[in-house]
Amino acid sequence: MRNRLPEQLPFRQPYMRLNHTEVLSADEIETIHEASLTILERIGMEFLCPESRSIMREAGAQVDESNSRVRFPRELIERAITTAPSEFTLHSWNPARNIRVGGRWMAFGTVASAPNYVDRNGVRRIGDREGFRDLLKLAQMLDAIHYVPGYPVEPVDIHSSIRHLEASYDILTMTDKGLHCYSLGRQRNQDCIEMVRIARGVDMATIDREPSVMTVVNTNSPLRLDIPMAQGMIEFARHNQPVVVTPFTLAGAMAPITLGGALAQQNAEALAGIAFMQIVNPGSPVMYGGFTSNVDMQSGAPAFGTPEYVRTAMISGQLCRRYGVPYRSSNVCAANTLDAQAAYESVFSLWGAVMGGVNFLMHGAGWMEGGLHASMDKMLMDADLLQMVAKMLEPVQVDADSIPIDTIEEVGPGGHFFGTAHTQSRFRDAFYRPFLSDWRNYETWDEAGRPTADQRSHGLVDRFLAAYEPPAMDPEVQAELRAFVDRRIAEGGVATDF
Repeated sequence: MRNRLPEQLPFRQPYMRLNHTEVLSADEIETIHEASLTILERIGMEFLCPESRSIMREAGAQVDESNSRVRFPRELIERAITTAPSEFTLHSWNPARNIRVGGRWMAFGTVASAPNYVDRNGVRRIGDREGFRDLLKLAQMLDAIHYVPGYPVEPVDIHSSIRHLEASYDILTMTDKGLHCYSLGRQRNQDCIEMVRIARGVDMATIDREPSVMTVVNTNSPLRLDIPMAQGMIEFARHNQPVVVTPFTLAGAMAPITLGGALAQQNAEALAGIAFMQIVNPGSPVMYGGFTSNVDMQSGAPAFGTPEYVRTAMISGQLCRRYGVPYRSSNVCAANTLDAQAAYESVFSLWGAVMGGVNFLMHGAGWMEGGLHASMDKMLMDADLLQMVAKMLEPVQVDADSIPIDTIEEVGPGGHFFGTAHTQSRFRDAFYRPFLSDWRNYETWDEAGRPTADQRSHGLVDRFLAAYEPPAMDPEVQAELRAFVDRRIAEGGVATDF
């Protein structure tokens, strides 16, 4: 019994049944929108990739080659973003793991892109393949996680020229959940698209019809888009694969210190990226990424889970609904260890994302230290939170069966409901039981050695890892995938300078 894994909710996407939190009025949202258009029209953005500037010039933007500055007539932005789809399906090689993105659907992803991780001995280590694979195993085992939106930790012991090949191979063979591709130059995108095509066992025409791999593009805030990111956007747009356009706007550092100013800049950069995608290929799937927070003005360190983060997460959702595009947000914290700070900042971040109407939750499980390390124990804690969110969003049954007047009469004043037939027939599935909650009273706490939540999480992670089994990929498909990776490695992978 002690080694049995806890029961999980089945793998399924939550659906937002609550009203979204509207922090700003419709007029205030329009004020941000108009300010964003003014920024793009008067100040513009630097597009460092010459190809991207040519595309924008042909579309009617004003391009200054002397400083790579692109200025956008507001009618160009407003016209272009109307072709972005409001909802799409993101396909996995296992169709049971397909996810819907947009509308009121939610999808939860793992932590991504951390440079360090905490190993099973509690040691903070530079990312390596061993830690990367352990995080993938846990992600596969946790049904609250729907997607792997990047490397949970960067496996730096794999050379950067071939890292995307080996890491993508691990994700595709060790999990059957969706794949992310880093937009670090065109060739990486082409390789990942081909690997997904092989894993799905389809032709390229099907891939071009059915989004199957996503990428996140962070603008270089303030107001710059670099060469490899632009190349990735062009490649993905041409193949109809989704791009999450995410400005990284920390108020007081890479954006104005006021929330209104930071949001206007975030919105300008996001709209420029979305418009660029639609100009390359009208109708290509995109997501609007909201990642505005603040910095600690004494140290300059990013702060997460703050009131400012929560409010901007909700307002970003309002802006997405204004434009009719799917919304990406994050579950983040700045804590260095699994303490009360990690818990309350994550709950606060998650609440802002959920009530803001998030469709795709990046860093949903395992993010620590402002993104500087990934934690398997935190991943399990966050999965517990994500299941609680999913349970909270289930519809409440209100009918004759759920309001048992006869049972209430049977118990009468001063009785209890433990032994009634109504309770006994439902007690196993009546309530969600969190993984890590300990509801024993203080007098019986010593029976199990007073384990704290982080200690219980650590033990559960070990049990999940021990129970891991890889998904059943067709051996011929896996062999073809391995052959492609080996061939591309033999060819030298990709250049590591841009």
